Amino acid sequence: MPSAPGSGFSGSVRLKYVKLGYQYLVNHFLTLLLLPVMAATALELVRLGPDELLNLWRSLHLDLVHILCSAFLVVFVATVYFMSRPRPVYLVDYCCYKPSPSFRVPFTTFMEHIKLISNNEKSLKFQTRILERSGLGEETCLPPANHYIPPSPSMEAARAEAQLVIFNAIDDLVLRTGLKPKDIDILVVNCSLFSPTPSLSAMIINRYKLRSNIRSFNLSGMGCSAGLISIDLARDMLQVHPNSNALVISTEIITPNFYHGSRRDMLLPNCLFRMGAAAILLSNRRREASRAKYRLMHVVRTHKGADDRAYRCVYEEEDDEGHSGISLSKELMAIAGEALKSNITTMGPLVLPMSEQLLFFFRLVGRKVINKRWKPYIPDFKLAFDHFCIHAGGGAVIDELQKNLDLSARHVEASRMTLHRFGNTSSSSLWYELAYIEGKGRMRKGDRVWQIGFGSGFKCNSAVWKCLRTVKTPTDGPWDDCIHRYPVHIPEVVKL
Repeated sequence: MPSAPGSGFSGSVRLKYVKLGYQYLVNHFLTLLLLPVMAATALELVRLGPDELLNLWRSLHLDLVHILCSAFLVVFVATVYFMSRPRPVYLVDYCCYKPSPSFRVPFTTFMEHIKLISNNEKSLKFQTRILERSGLGEETCLPPANHYIPPSPSMEAARAEAQLVIFNAIDDLVLRTGLKPKDIDILVVNCSLFSPTPSLSAMIINRYKLRSNIRSFNLSGMGCSAGLISIDLARDMLQVHPNSNALVISTEIITPNFYHGSRRDMLLPNCLFRMGAAAILLSNRRREASRAKYRLMHVVRTHKGADDRAYRCVYEEEDDEGHSGISLSKELMAIAGEALKSNITTMGPLVLPMSEQLLFFFRLVGRKVINKRWKPYIPDFKLAFDHFCIHAGGGAVIDELQKNLDLSARHVEASRMTLHRFGNTSSSSLWYELAYIEGKGRMRKGDRVWQIGFGSGFKCNSAVWKCLRTVKTPTDGPWDDCIHRYPVHIPEVVKL
């Protein structure tokens, strides 16, 4: 017998309210339990009256020694607690490099260069198909050396790109925060594929004349997830060194990494990676809390390098003709999914409400005891986070995470629009995404942000930030001249 009109809708509405009631009951269980106890205690105190309460106090026979010992114990416990708890780490502000329009590489320009550089028709058709499905737009940028025919990836050109993107990001951060070189106590730089001598961190110290006792670190070879590794390293340093500021630089230098061969798995980075950089100021100084944008809540790192498949899925090597490049395995998405599962298994208990944790636990026990065919319960991370910054590694990466985490188009909008406007900027892409959310005026006090990065090794890293104040829509930054045009519709295939 057919159901009455609207019965399905009313049933779904009832199910929704049942779920909301369950979540409220579990998440506020202690409060609901304590309220009757507190009410009963208050009623009993009122019933006793002031005379009986005074007699009860006198019957305790407390003398001065007992009171002093009790007070000392309370002070001692409080001191140990405040001394042992982790120092808060604040994100004061950050800036992203905005490339000059002269560095733009529209699809037609990119394909024309490829035609002039390579005579391999199959490689040309393959890169055309990749670009059509990449999710990139017409305004992504490549460094000056890659505009030459053929590209001229010299050491001098690579250093020039590094100086361009890093110094511009730092200059903008200094202008925005009033940061002085003497105020920087810790410096962390990550760049995966370009590691010159002296290091990029030394280059920054030389340019800005930083202190001689600065604690500097230069991370290389750690892939697109290295930005969150740098944040984790800076956090650990800030736990050890009180009253300090940490400057974190995340970038990838494109100039020396253009692949000239014809292997398909090594041609992908040519089509996806573009120039970019971000400079982030972290601090554990209490006085910075008033102007800081965010507080770092958690960092969770997952490394799958013990698995040979995961270790080689993003691998720098030479092809049969001696051309060096980065090969991307066909198993990359499957391995990324496994790494994500491991990461959220650790992240879940830290951020999910108790209602979701109980559902996950009961389903896990049910699969073990009752029926192994039950599907595993995927926690609803939308209950824990207000914004998602997923590494803009490519359209397929965003699609996979949107599917696995059951996210809406709105939740992955920042990632897709960043990929469209700036391309895959490697470790700095997460900060372009955060800038997009701020540019749209969506960041409110108390909001929680989940940054998810993937990188060679294979690694999946997460960082959780809590917004400390409602962020005003910035009038500068990488999105200032185009935020009004976004979001845009991105077709699955753009015919070239």
